[in-house]
Amino acid sequence: MTTATVTRSGTHLAVLVVLGLTHLLNDLMQSLIPAAYPILKESAGLDFVQIGMITMTFQIAGSLLQPVVGTLTDRRPMPYSPVVGMMFTLSGLVSLAYAQSYGTILVSVALIGIGSSIFHPEATRMARYAAGGRQGLAQGIFQVGGQAGGALGPIAAALIIVPCGQPSLAGFAVIALLAMLLLSWIGSRQRAISAEFAARRAKAGQGGAAPRHAPATIAVGLVVLTLLMFAKNAYGESFRSFYTFYLMERFGLSIPSAQVMLFLFLVAAAVGVLIGGIVGDRIGRQRVIWISVLGPLPLTLMLPYADLFWTGVLTVAINLIMASAFASILIYAMDLLPNRIGLIGGLFYGLNFGLGGIAAALLGVLAESYGVETVYRICAFLPLIGLLAWFLPRLEPHQGG
Repeated sequence: MTTATVTRSGTHLAVLVVLGLTHLLNDLMQSLIPAAYPILKESAGLDFVQIGMITMTFQIAGSLLQPVVGTLTDRRPMPYSPVVGMMFTLSGLVSLAYAQSYGTILVSVALIGIGSSIFHPEATRMARYAAGGRQGLAQGIFQVGGQAGGALGPIAAALIIVPCGQPSLAGFAVIALLAMLLLSWIGSRQRAISAEFAARRAKAGQGGAAPRHAPATIAVGLVVLTLLMFAKNAYGESFRSFYTFYLMERFGLSIPSAQVMLFLFLVAAAVGVLIGGIVGDRIGRQRVIWISVLGPLPLTLMLPYADLFWTGVLTVAINLIMASAFASILIYAMDLLPNRIGLIGGLFYGLNFGLGGIAAALLGVLAESYGVETVYRICAFLPLIGLLAWFLPRLEPHQGG
């Protein structure tokens, strides 16, 4: 009872909710890029290879800076750096709204990616500090905001961008301004909450020093987690970049109808992230990772052969299970390097961007050469990489679960 009370009182729920909301706004603006692909494909005469390259440019720009920003903020916290990140996102969004050439599109999405790379490391640190003893819940709230924002992109495209055209993207700059206001409030709270976090760690008997793991344990753990992230992100990117084209090509759906189906996929991912975080607090991170990376395999193998109704059902089920891994993967990595929260946040959110971008480029080549349906037949086997979870080092129960 006492532990539960301390845990609850040490959790800054309001801060976590606002962090989740800013993550929602950040990822909503990001998700407008793939949601606008059908329009950009038509207006700029793009092929699937070019679409894959747009995704890769955006994702790589969002990944390269994140570990660097994370390392810098580990040495000297920068509570207002996410506000600067939002400025980049705002400029990229307005530029994309009026982009007339392929090169301008690439520059625009790179600016949005850079904005995201600055946002994630410090926001991840704040979620860690504000969590109290409920790390899974905290990461679940933070990440469900991002997933929910990603889910709203296709709906925004269907309701606003498709009927109003590419220039309507500029109207979403208001979202960036709102996010900047919220992040300024969070920045003003960071010093007090980080001091409370350090005091709580010292009171728990760690003397302010986090436990250290052997270099081999850290190396093996991070390599396995990276490969698991690649499998998860490669499959997820096949949906974000090509699912609408798959539905339009195979089932003859209109753009708005295909965007609604993409919305269902993204909502399922958002729910899965939150459930995975909460369940991970109870049954341990490794169990959640096992379930989430191998559990979808039978469903992914069935998906390419399903009719429209079962495609929708399988899409929701696959991504509900698969998305549950991310909170556990991130917290597991933080437990491996507990003094490098900014680096871990930057590295793993950066991996989300970088690995997703590489996968999108490869899948774009496959889609152009062999068709979109072939992409889903190949991606169906990606969950087999989840067998690598066997090699994850076992941490203490109170750390990695």
